[in-house]
Amino acid sequence: MDIRPITPAYSVSPQISVDDVPAIAKAGFVRVICNRPNAEVPPSHDTETIGAACREAGLDYQVLELTHQTMTPENVARQVEMIADAGGPVLAYCASGTRSTVAWALGSAGKMSADDILTKARAAGYQIDQLRPALQAQAS
Repeated sequence: MDIRPITPAYSVSPQISVDDVPAIAKAGFVRVICNRPNAEVPPSHDTETIGAACREAGLDYQVLELTHQTMTPENVARQVEMIADAGGPVLAYCASGTRSTVAWALGSAGKMSADDILTKARAAGYQIDQLRPALQAQAS
């Protein structure tokens, strides 16, 4: 498992497994958001399997499947809401953590400068500089 903090309240990770869930709970996360569509994973990693393990460990589990086509303003706003109303630290995951980072970045536009957003993403290991124009446009 490779948890990468973006902010104190939000971290991202590449795909998690059932075996990772106890460590996620022990790390203090209260909600897990799956941003990876089931079509990309084997049954052992689908939302039903991971979700059941999360709920068993006392974690809230939400699903918001994101792809290039579904990274819409509505879905970004939904991700922002899921982070805001979690009541504690959130871990979001997808294949590599990039989609979860992009959703956070787009949702943070206008609340933080593009430079700050890109710096936080870069510190977590995600180069998303191609979003700068979109982040700046949303901030204006």
